[in-house]
Amino acid sequence: MLPIDLTGKRALVAGVADDGGFGFAVAKAFAEAGATVCVATWPPALNIFLNMLERGKMDESRVLTDGSLLNFERIYALDAAYDVLSDAPTDVRESKRYKDVADFSIQGVADRMVADFGAQPLDILFHSLANGPEVKRPMLEVSRGGYLAAVGTSAYSLVSMVQRFGPLLRPGASVCSLTYMASERAIPGYGGGMSSAKAALESDTRVLSFEAGRKYGVRVNTISAGPFPSRAASAIGIINKMVEYCAANSPLPEMLSATEVGNTAAFLSSSLGSGISGTTIYVDKGYHSMGMAVAMPTGTEPLGP
Repeated sequence: MLPIDLTGKRALVAGVADDGGFGFAVAKAFAEAGATVCVATWPPALNIFLNMLERGKMDESRVLTDGSLLNFERIYALDAAYDVLSDAPTDVRESKRYKDVADFSIQGVADRMVADFGAQPLDILFHSLANGPEVKRPMLEVSRGGYLAAVGTSAYSLVSMVQRFGPLLRPGASVCSLTYMASERAIPGYGGGMSSAKAALESDTRVLSFEAGRKYGVRVNTISAGPFPSRAASAIGIINKMVEYCAANSPLPEMLSATEVGNTAAFLSSSLGSGISGTTIYVDKGYHSMGMAVAMPTGTEPLGP
């Protein structure tokens, strides 16, 4: 056997708010491989997430192959739009959903991990963060604010996290994120500057792999996942059409599962992926390799405006 073994490793998965998306699947794969897992959740979603856990609403999803339940070592509040707490406007810091969650900035979470676990507490940092407030707007209609918000939260947040968590990472650590092929091809309906954010994320992955590799000895990669109908992805508005279209036109004509993305993340974060850095790994049933559609799902129209 050649196992994926993360025993003795600690992972932080930033961007988990329910059990239906890639972030949860990644966290579960890490746990299946033996790692202890911390997660970071957007403050407005934190109480809902905690209540779902406490009431057993996610117990079925949390079952691991050995019959035990996935448990999170810590659950932190994180708003990746803010590098330090002082960056957050007063009305945000004092709002109902933020005022009782301590320091929810990227630096705040880094500081809390050091307080909880010591100076170098982390082996795996996984970035599952994206937000485009104007994602339904085509590029010709997106505002400067909407565009910059998409790039800031979805791409610069990775840079900020590597800056602040780099000193906390143990030798041989792995940093990974999630991207989408709209970074390199036009996807009508995936708007609001999100395509630009994903392009920036992939470029930053290459640069960070060099800089963080030389400075901290860590690997930096990104997974380009195919479309998946998570609750977060529903904000796009056409996610079901995207899923059906890609399933119909991929070399493997079937829907992607979140588990497949999670397993890839576990591989990249293990010693089996020790030679991989600065790379975009496609997990999309091969759709990225296609240059022409071969089928249209029954009852669907082209995705153009």
